[in-house]
Amino acid sequence: MSRPSLPDLAAAKRAAPAAGPASEGAGFAVLALFLGAVAMGVSPVLVRLVSPEVGPFASAFWRVALALPALYAWMRVEEAHRPHLRRPAFAPAALLAGLAFAGDLVFWHRAILGTTVANATFFATTAPVFVMLFAWIGLRRRPARATLAGLALCLAGGVALIGQSVQVDPARLAGDRDGVVTAVFFALYFLTVERARAQGLGAARVTFVASCVTAVVLLGVVLAVETRPVLPHSAGAVAGLVALALLSHAGGQGLLSVALGRLPAAFSSLVIFLEAVAAAALGWLVLGEALSGPQALGGALILIGIAVARPRRRRS
Repeated sequence: MSRPSLPDLAAAKRAAPAAGPASEGAGFAVLALFLGAVAMGVSPVLVRLVSPEVGPFASAFWRVALALPALYAWMRVEEAHRPHLRRPAFAPAALLAGLAFAGDLVFWHRAILGTTVANATFFATTAPVFVMLFAWIGLRRRPARATLAGLALCLAGGVALIGQSVQVDPARLAGDRDGVVTAVFFALYFLTVERARAQGLGAARVTFVASCVTAVVLLGVVLAVETRPVLPHSAGAVAGLVALALLSHAGGQGLLSVALGRLPAAFSSLVIFLEAVAAAALGWLVLGEALSGPQALGGALILIGIAVARPRRRRS
């Protein structure tokens, strides 16, 4: 059975409203991308802090569900100040983004349970490869040489950052596979959010609608397969879940949606490598995890790769 080709984003961009205020310029979008990466990079630390009291699928659900009031408020404020934004109740691209992100979270937690954290993280960092592959095959958007060079540097940095902890074990192949599936879903999330933003939807509406879909799917997953506690019983765990929702989800995914309104998905997807850098740095600062020389070199290669891949201004 053949898969339908993805829609032409270029046509959608032509049909979208003219660019918004200067605050949505490329410079601001890159800043939003970096801040979003740091915010999302906090999530492994917070998940680990709440894990003694809340199961993995439950923490994923609370991460999204508790962020919905803040995302709704942001949507109302954004659309009040930018009346030109489209406001469909059920934008297909935003709905698909929610399904893709639900798949990303479900398979990410399956990977963590089925293999080592290092293996799960390593395979999840292949998401930019799938973003470029899907965009090339489905959208006929051949990646630029600078983007490919930046991706190669980021992959090398990712190997240096977490590759030394990766272990090949036939007993963990199912978990490794789930890590790759996580990357596929995250790639689809980038492309569908980019599509929704190209259609003229605001970053807040895209994030809110997608999060509503994700929350519904994750609630079903929790009710069906979660075997550990769903509700926290201490104030510290509650605070950790609220921080996970507001910082990592509302902040991280929201800023990513802002960035994808101006930056191509191929470049923006490199944010997953920044997440790994942020997670390693925070693990060192907060959890006291050692940071080796190869890991520091890997972080530097990732930053260089992103600098190489960054979009250039076209000369008139």
